[in-house]
Amino acid sequence: MMSSPSKRSVAVLLGLSCLFASQAATARPDRLAREGHALAVKRCGACHATEKTGASPLPIAPPFRSLGYRYPVETLDEALAEGIVAGHPDMPSDPWEPADIKRFIAYLESIGPKPAKAR
Repeated sequence: MMSSPSKRSVAVLLGLSCLFASQAATARPDRLAREGHALAVKRCGACHATEKTGASPLPIAPPFRSLGYRYPVETLDEALAEGIVAGHPDMPSDPWEPADIKRFIAYLESIGPKPAKAR
């Protein structure tokens, strides 16, 4: 049987563990979104607006913050994995790595409106 000080120590340790675990869980999406933003700037920023404000450098390229108005951004994973084929020659169509897709979609979800659920 544990003494009261030992029980308190265990309770404090469990409480701290839960606190750190919850902070790690919330930090992960933020980290993914930051990494996704860096990918967006590097791979797409020459044409698309990658910030919460501002116009796209290429007028026909939609700002990324507006993509959620068109469709649920989580559905982009397959298109990115296969290589997006666009109606203009300036858009690269090289496939993305799965980890980069996860980061990019986390970024899109963080910057744009909350879209309707996928059908």
